[in-house]
Amino acid sequence: MEKILTLIVKEDEPSKRLDLFLSEKLPEVSRSAAKGLLKRGLILVDNAPSKPSRKIHPGETITVTLPPPLPSVLEPEPIPLDIIYEDEDIIVINKPRGLTVHPGAGRRRETLAGGLVHHAISLSDIGGPLRPGIVHRLDKDTSGVLVVAKNNLSHMNLSRQFEEHSTERRYHALVWGRVEKNEGTIALPIGRDISDRKKISAKTRKARRAITHYRVLRRYPFFTLLEALPETGRTHQIRVHLKSLKHPVVGDPVYGKTAPPSSLPEKITGRIKELRGQLLHAKTLGIIHPRTSEKMEFSSPYPEDMERFLKILAETFP
Repeated sequence: MEKILTLIVKEDEPSKRLDLFLSEKLPEVSRSAAKGLLKRGLILVDNAPSKPSRKIHPGETITVTLPPPLPSVLEPEPIPLDIIYEDEDIIVINKPRGLTVHPGAGRRRETLAGGLVHHAISLSDIGGPLRPGIVHRLDKDTSGVLVVAKNNLSHMNLSRQFEEHSTERRYHALVWGRVEKNEGTIALPIGRDISDRKKISAKTRKARRAITHYRVLRRYPFFTLLEALPETGRTHQIRVHLKSLKHPVVGDPVYGKTAPPSSLPEKITGRIKELRGQLLHAKTLGIIHPRTSEKMEFSSPYPEDMERFLKILAETFP
């Protein structure tokens, strides 16, 4: 359960940074933790968000919302896993849309990590107790292929492959509008948005290199089916990059288009309203097996609603 604390800056309090003041007054909040809470909007000064560097002033009321602590041990959960491949070193999963990979501030239970602990006798522990075996992630509402390490040697080997960009990752995305170029590259550095920390954008104080290659698989009126090949692996990278082309992913609740055009056939508009996440699917993952050094490639089918939507498009626009 969250905890709410209230502080009032006294008249004789020396002028200092807000994050320093909080760390001095609240033993349970370090300076770095204060910065994190401020960025998430969980600390308000006179009911308004603020920055860590802001100087405090006498008479100000500071409200601190402390979220409930994450569990120190991950509990096994009987979550069904769609296992594509498994051996003594790795598990390859077809992750469904709507499933969070590991516990975080927004979710404690019903995660892929909990399902993995329930399924496997052993998993790597390099990522800590809440991320057993987790080498890389997919967004909650992105479906598709994900590899998990069952031991630390496999984890280190796979992590190196992702860091060196030697893995082969191919995503399929249905986007709004007609993409004119048959293929292209988006080289747009991105980071946490300066005005909304939950979003990623090019409007950031700390831009990181991000490159996505793409090619057109099929064009429809109003839509294009793309294959995206990320060269880097930044958070929300493909979604943000496709939005930058003015072709956001269909069904994306954060970066996508919200109102279908009035000329779109009604049966397609109805299907869009039924979507519960972006039509972005991690279709294929190629890796070098950490023990055998064999090159392996895994693919998974589209989720049911994406398959159904593409079928309706093909029938409507043959």
